[in-house]
Amino acid sequence: MENQPQNNNLSSAATPASGAVAEITPQAPPNVVVKDLNVIYNQGKSNEIRSLDGINLEIFPREYVIIFGPSGCGKSTLLYSIAGLQKPTNGTITVDQEDIGAYDNRQIAWFHRQKIGMIFQSFYLISSLSILENICLPKIFAGKMMKDIKASAVELLKRYDIIEQAAKFPSELSGGQKQRVAVIRSLINDPEIILADEPVGNLDSKSAHVVMTIFKELNEVEKKTIILVTHDPAHLQYGDRIVHMMDGKIVRIENKPKRAIDADSYIFKDGKAREDLTPRSEHIPINLRLLMQSFKGLSSDQIGNLLVPFKAQQLFSHLFFSMTNDQIIKATKKLESFLYFKDSFHDFFEQLDTPIEEGGAGWDKRLAKRFSDNVKQLVYQAGKIDFANKPASARELAEYVNSRLDLKLDESIMNNLSKIIFDRLDNHIGKNEFKILLDAPEKERGLGLNKRVVEKISKEIELLLLLRY
Repeated sequence: MENQPQNNNLSSAATPASGAVAEITPQAPPNVVVKDLNVIYNQGKSNEIRSLDGINLEIFPREYVIIFGPSGCGKSTLLYSIAGLQKPTNGTITVDQEDIGAYDNRQIAWFHRQKIGMIFQSFYLISSLSILENICLPKIFAGKMMKDIKASAVELLKRYDIIEQAAKFPSELSGGQKQRVAVIRSLINDPEIILADEPVGNLDSKSAHVVMTIFKELNEVEKKTIILVTHDPAHLQYGDRIVHMMDGKIVRIENKPKRAIDADSYIFKDGKAREDLTPRSEHIPINLRLLMQSFKGLSSDQIGNLLVPFKAQQLFSHLFFSMTNDQIIKATKKLESFLYFKDSFHDFFEQLDTPIEEGGAGWDKRLAKRFSDNVKQLVYQAGKIDFANKPASARELAEYVNSRLDLKLDESIMNNLSKIIFDRLDNHIGKNEFKILLDAPEKERGLGLNKRVVEKISKEIELLLLLRY
C-alpha cells in the first residue's frame, strides 16, 4: 500500500520529496479514513491535554497496520477513536464511508457487534460465565438463536485448539488461553476489522508468539483488516504498514514487507518455539508491582516518570557500595535528576562529591568517580540498544557482558550468547527462560555456564533493558 499524505503530521525527515508520486494504486478504496482528528482533554483549561493532534490516516481492506510508538504518544487513543469508544474533539472517522462520529448509541452498538472485533490487553472476560458463554455473548446481543450461536462458538474453539476449556471459567485459564478466548470472542460475529490494543502485553513470550501468529493468520488467510497498537518493536515484523507516532502526531508511515521469524533467533525454527522452554511466572519487583496496581488512573507518561526512582534504586542495588543511609538517599536523588535529564553527567559526579551540608551526597571523591563512571557506562550501553537492528545490538551486548564481567568466553559460546540475547531483546523469552538457556548443559542446547555467571549476566542484561525503557 502507498504512504498516505499526512499534512502537518509528518516530520521534515519523513516528508516525500517535492512532486513525488506514489507508484502503487490501492486495489480498493480505504475502509477506514481518519481526517484532521484531534482529541483534547480538558479543553480550554489550565490542565488541557492534546492527546491527538491533526491525525490523517487511510487504512485499506486486508491491510495489517501497526500503530507504534512510546508510552503516552496517543496510539491507544487513536485506536479507541477508530473503535468509536473515543469521541473526537475535531475531525472525522469514517468506516466504509460512514461517519461513526455521527452514530447514536444504537448505531454504535451495531457497529461494535458487526463491523469490528476489539481485543484488549486485559482480556475483559466475564468471570461468572464459562468460556463458551463468554464467546457466545456478542451473538446473543445480536438476537441470534442459541443453538446456532453455540455451534459457531464450538467451531471457533476447535479451530484455535482450546475446545477442552469450553466449560471452564476464566480464572481456570492461563493468560495465553484467556487472550485466545478474547480473540475468538471478537470473531464470533465475523467482523471485517480487528482492533487490538497491546494484545500480548500481559503474556509470556511463548503465549505472545501464539497470539501474534493468530493475528497473522486472520490477516493472511481470513483476509481481515488488522489494526494493532504496540510499543514493542519485536511486533513490527508482522505488519504491512507501521504508523509511527510521537506526542499525539503521526511522524512517519513505513511500508514493511512481512517476513519469517528472525534467522538469528536461538529458540525459534520454522516458526515454532522450543518445547523445553516452559514459561514460568517472572518475578516483578514489589516497587513496580505496586506502581502498576496503585496508579491505574495515571497516563502512560506519568507511569514512565514514576519508573525513574525505581531505575535509580536498581542502579544502586547493582553497583552497591557501603556507606551511610543519608549518603545513599542523597545520592539516589542526584541520580534521579540525572536520569530525568535535569542534570548533566558532570553535575551528577560533582554533586556526589559535594559535602552533605552543601547539598551534595558527601561521598569520597574516588568512590564518587568509580560509581559515576559505572553509571555512565551502563546508561551509555543501554542507550546503544537499537531495537531496529536487534542482531547487531545482541552481539554488542554479548561482547559488553563478556568484557565487563571478564568471562573470557570462546567464539562459539559468544555466538550462541548473542542469539539468546537477541531472543530476549525480541521478547521471545523472558528473564527466567533467558537464565534457563544460559544454565542448561551444551548437550541440551544450552550454554552450560555456572549459576553464578548466569546470575551476573542476567542481572546486567535486565538492568540495561530497564534503563533502555
